Formats: sequence, C-alpha cells, structure tokens
Amino acid sequence: MKACETCSGRAEIGSNHKQMPVWRRAVGLFFVYAPIVTLPFVFASAYMTYFHLWMIGGKNIKKFTDFLPDRNSHRYTMKNQITMDGTFKLSLAQSKLYWILNCTWYCPVSVAVFEWHAYMVKIVENWWCPFTHSKKEGYANAKIDKSFWHIYQEDIVKLEVSDRDNPIWNVDADKETK
Repeated sequence: MKACETCSGRAEIGSNHKQMPVWRRAVGLFFVYAPIVTLPFVFASAYMTYFHLWMIGGKNIKKFTDFLPDRNSHRYTMKNQITMDGTFKLSLAQSKLYWILNCTWYCPVSVAVFEWHAYMVKIVENWWCPFTHSKKEGYANAKIDKSFWHIYQEDIVKLEVSDRDNPIWNVDADKETK
C-alpha cells in the first residue's frame, strides 16, 4: 500500500467492505486478533518504560488504568448486547459473547495499552531529547517539568531558543505563556 495523497483525514473502510469476498474478510479478521499474542510483550515494554521513568525520578506519570474507559461507560451488557445478522451461518457477529469480549475487553484494553505506551515514550523523548522537529508538537499530551538538558545550567545555554523555551519540556516557559 502506498501513502495516500488525497486523504481527507478519514479512512475509508465501510464503503468498500461489502465488495470484499467473505474469505478475504475472514482472513482480515484473523489479522485483527492475531496480535493478541503480542499484547504480553507490549505490556512488558510499557511497564519497563514506566519503571525507567520512575527510576530516574518521574512522578505524576499516568498509569495504564488512566487510559481504560470506565466500565460503566459501556452501553451494553450480556443481557442487552445487540448482535448482527451474519454473512454466513457461523459468523461471530451473531454471538453476544463475541461482541462483549471484543468491545468491552479486547478493543479498549488494546487501545489503552498502546496509548499509555505512546504517552510514556513521548515523555521519554521529551526528557532525553528536547529538540524540536516537525512532529514534536504532537508530544504535547506528555508534557514534563524540565528536560534532562534543562536541569544543568551549563547545558541549557547550548539549546536553541525554541528548544530551551518549549513549554512541552520546560515548565518555566509554560508559565511565561500564561
């Protein structure tokens, strides 16, 4: 697949789904759930990142549970779970248990662990590398008080002004902008 040159920011899936043969959709479904086997490694990597931050003095770092949706926010339970008419006789879409496990556990947990891990990796990046680049503003959801470079006066003067005074990794610059 090549990069989209005319994308509007919205991925197109639903408009093409019914045109795909059932076998292709079934194989695609396999690829959605196959990464379950990698989740333990993602959790391990996320927790190693969390402990790295804790060991170097990090505090007020969001935990995994901060990224999980509140259980009460889920609309359906096993009693009222809706299902779909399947494309074929043994389609998982006809099972309440499938939708409960998928929408209440697998998807929210998967999204949460990847968002939590991305958040912490951004913190690590902001801490060790407070150097601006074209994507750095996307790291603003992982602001820190001071970067590694900002805690040593002899090194802070070496930074470009935009790196030194960036409110993403310099709380003093954030105070100045308010």
